[in-house]
Amino acid sequence: MSNFDRRDFIKATAGIGAAGLAGVAGCTGGPSGDGDGETTDGSTGTTDDSEGTTSDGSDATHVGMVYATGGLGDGSFNDQAQTGIQQAAEDFDVEYSESQPDEVAQFSDYQQQYAGSTDPDYDLVSCIGFLQADSLSETAANYPEQNFQIVDSTVDEPNVGSYVFREHEGSYLVGVLAAHLTSMSFSAGAGSTQSDSTNVGFIGGVESSLIQKFEAGFTAGVKATNDDIDVQTTYVGSFNDTTAGQEAANSMYNSGSDIVFHAAGNTGTGVFQAAQDQERFAIGVDRDQSVTKDSYANVILASMVKRVDTAVYNAVEATVNDNFQGGDTTTLGLDDDGVACVYGQQLGDEIPEDVKTAVSEARQSIMDGETSVPQDPSEV
Repeated sequence: MSNFDRRDFIKATAGIGAAGLAGVAGCTGGPSGDGDGETTDGSTGTTDDSEGTTSDGSDATHVGMVYATGGLGDGSFNDQAQTGIQQAAEDFDVEYSESQPDEVAQFSDYQQQYAGSTDPDYDLVSCIGFLQADSLSETAANYPEQNFQIVDSTVDEPNVGSYVFREHEGSYLVGVLAAHLTSMSFSAGAGSTQSDSTNVGFIGGVESSLIQKFEAGFTAGVKATNDDIDVQTTYVGSFNDTTAGQEAANSMYNSGSDIVFHAAGNTGTGVFQAAQDQERFAIGVDRDQSVTKDSYANVILASMVKRVDTAVYNAVEATVNDNFQGGDTTTLGLDDDGVACVYGQQLGDEIPEDVKTAVSEARQSIMDGETSVPQDPSEV
């Protein structure tokens, strides 16, 4: 059962501004480690290597953040998680440290470093990304007194709070958006659709059941709108390979795609570059990427936002209040603002109102239980 609190959502999105919270129906307006990884002290909400002035921390809640591969600065998944811990540090007496593994093999080391630390003694270790699940299953069992959070996967241990999302629901909405726009002559910013092609694309990072939820929802939204539209799909095998993202997107645009939706972390930056080069469009993921990647705002139609920040914030708040629920899984979807389709800051106003209405109606249909969105591409 979800323990989502709408007040927490508002706190976690406090910097977005009025435009970012407008039009909630449908899309909305945009709002010391080992190895080669990096660990920084964020006790004052910063991420540089200096330790800012702070109290002795004796009464503070200490949180260790282990980010997904791709690291901070992705303008997407990891940055969204960081927004959550920064907001929690602002609202509560929280001090935190951050680790940025370069590869999956480093997850276990960072998890264990935090769990085994006595100075400070971490109250919560937050593990960002589904690729941490295997190592966390072992780490959590070896440190039964340590509370852990994992985002984007479920770990069946009594000291792990799991947070997952209905990514397929939000992806369905951007699929509806893409299908309508590729079916018409549409120009905005630096992009335009091709009058002789009804074709869109999806680029995933590491192929997995999680990222396939994005693909399945997107494809289902496209096909529900117009079954004759072609959907190109590829996985590049990385969340941090911008060159591969650019090459994959260029291939799709050259093959007729007007719009490419990515669920590929920092790899998606390459998708945006290709969209600009080809004068086509892209759809971002996890955050409003027309803001976080604003140099590409003239080709980003929308983003499928996932409130990773809310998941982190809520877990930290529960820890502060001494009611963290290990062994539970919290699921966030459209009905509790856990996922959303957010129109781009620059291009959102250019999207026709009848298209926005179609997206809004699709959102309501999902929330009312009239539309069931598949989670596996084989079910589309």
